[in-house]
Amino acid sequence: MSFVEKLFGLDGRIALVTGSSGGIGRAIAGGLAKAGAHVVVNGRDASRAEAAAQAIRAAGGKATALAFDVTDSAAVRAGVDKIEAEIGPIDILVNNAGMTIRNSLENYADDDWRRVMTLNLDSVYFVGQAVARKMLPRNYGRIINICSIMSELARPGTAPYAATKGAVKMLTKGMAI
Repeated sequence: MSFVEKLFGLDGRIALVTGSSGGIGRAIAGGLAKAGAHVVVNGRDASRAEAAAQAIRAAGGKATALAFDVTDSAAVRAGVDKIEAEIGPIDILVNNAGMTIRNSLENYADDDWRRVMTLNLDSVYFVGQAVARKMLPRNYGRIINICSIMSELARPGTAPYAATKGAVKMLTKGMAI
């Protein structure tokens, strides 16, 4: 094992990555698995989560798919409990699940606002809290919340998304202290 592999290796670690059945989350999950972590691939769609986990396993990594809705606090707690009971203690959480719906503020539908807020912000709180409750007694764990350049600026049609990412940035600071 090289010095770099020792320094950055994640052998024996368990990582939960929300929103990892596709996109950026899938790439993050693959990277963590490549570094040696056992990755729990999470998404709402069980078949997509299983396909992502299978791709990680086919590449030589360790992965388990677990579909649960990160916007439902009870489902989150049950999912975290299941991981801890069946796979082991979560060492790394990557809160990645997110979405945007582009539209001008004056035309933004209330339901779309709620969907973006719930997935992008509430999920970070729900999953972060559930995992932190397990990590704190162990005095070990890493929580990574994915923000965006939109936590610093906004573009036309992105006000709700930018609001959630700015809030995630500040929630992360609060979680850290």
